[in-house]
Amino acid sequence: MTTTEQPVSQSQSDLDLQQKAKDHLWMHFSRQSVMEDGGGVPVIVKGEGHHIWDSKGKKYFDGLSGLFVVNAGHGRRRLAEVAARQAEQLAFFPIWSYAHPAAIELADRLADMAPADLNRVFFSTGGGEAVETAFKLAKYYWKLQGKPTKHKVISRAVAYHGTPQGALAITGIPAMKAMFEPVTPGGFRVPNTNYYRSEEMGFVSSTPEGPEREREFGLWAANRIEEMILFEGADTVAAVFLEPVQNSGGCFPPPAGYFERVREICDQYDVLLVSDEVICAFGRIGNWFACDTYGYVPDMITCAKAMTSGYSPIGATIISDRIYEPFKHGQTSFYHGYTFGGHPVSAAVALENLTIFEEEGLNERVRTKGPVFKQTLSKLKDLPIVGDVRGDGYFYGIELVKDKATKTTFDEDESERLLRGFLSKALFDAGLYCRADDRGDPVIQLAPPLTIGEPEFDEIEGILRSVLTEAWTKL
Repeated sequence: MTTTEQPVSQSQSDLDLQQKAKDHLWMHFSRQSVMEDGGGVPVIVKGEGHHIWDSKGKKYFDGLSGLFVVNAGHGRRRLAEVAARQAEQLAFFPIWSYAHPAAIELADRLADMAPADLNRVFFSTGGGEAVETAFKLAKYYWKLQGKPTKHKVISRAVAYHGTPQGALAITGIPAMKAMFEPVTPGGFRVPNTNYYRSEEMGFVSSTPEGPEREREFGLWAANRIEEMILFEGADTVAAVFLEPVQNSGGCFPPPAGYFERVREICDQYDVLLVSDEVICAFGRIGNWFACDTYGYVPDMITCAKAMTSGYSPIGATIISDRIYEPFKHGQTSFYHGYTFGGHPVSAAVALENLTIFEEEGLNERVRTKGPVFKQTLSKLKDLPIVGDVRGDGYFYGIELVKDKATKTTFDEDESERLLRGFLSKALFDAGLYCRADDRGDPVIQLAPPLTIGEPEFDEIEGILRSVLTEAWTKL
């Protein structure tokens, strides 16, 4: 800097960033009008632990781990240093007929973590690609088995499984697909496990409210999968795609017995079961993979996000020996892949990230403190606007209602005013970054870093209580 130069102030820097964003940046899943109309957009410049800072210097609690990603917390210099060391040694090489140590070691480690005979790892760069891989592999597997008509896939209502054309066919949110139709054919929907809205889905029971009734609902929901398989014809259905805890719609955990029954159905009708753990894997529910939490063994697991805690992008589809068998011999190949799948830097970061999980006992921490987190958030149910608090581990949804007695939800205009017109900004202004979502009924979603504990649970609850109390007065 020369003697005539002056340092750029924070406000000048922020204004410059805002203008460049307005001129050139196309944000994902966002309304560009926010920038085009001059409102600006938050620019996040720093992260440390469970906090983030914007370009104006304001500090926020990261209640969503970025996007269900930064499970080990922000600012881990150790992970950045591993990335730099790997980049110096081997910055890039594909795993197309070649391999490199980081991908080999990570595949070995993931196979050790995965249940039963899920021993083969196909790398991608993110969750949507991992789901796309599983979809294509399921269809090809059945062709190799002499069953080429098995190409359909079943997933749940309001479930999100990604945006590639194949993954979009599995996604159960009609509004996300309408603008891109016709999408890849073959996707069919069944009810999800939203117990709070079970009667609206058609579940009828004379059992009193309690664990037994919830279990009965879980079996009812699982049996809808069998019903769909039979309706479409078992000889046409390739796979069922399910998240252990469904994200979209607001964290629907599985009732007791649900996945046990789903596994039975898939086995009975020769249908593959894919556990989509892009969000739920790597400690979010308290184990490496949430299928272990809920006691089922899938045929494939899709994962991404927290494998590196977001320090470098990666995804993977973990595949059972049964599905891999046709590819072990002869000339059969799976003609599918990604340039950056199994990237050396990402794989090295993932290995170090998983070591941090082990050293700090993050999975055990979630198993121990997750119930405390839920108990703390459940205090919010004394507010008139909170209808339900649900989830598991460090992953929760808070459903908002107009009338708790009738569970009446908000109409589209009301939801627009509540979530986008007030809550999203109010929560952020109050220092909490989380997600206000209305892909199903209006919910607030929370998925903080796995490093937090009771003081932070109380902090989150306090901010939510204050903002939701104000929100009720504005209805």
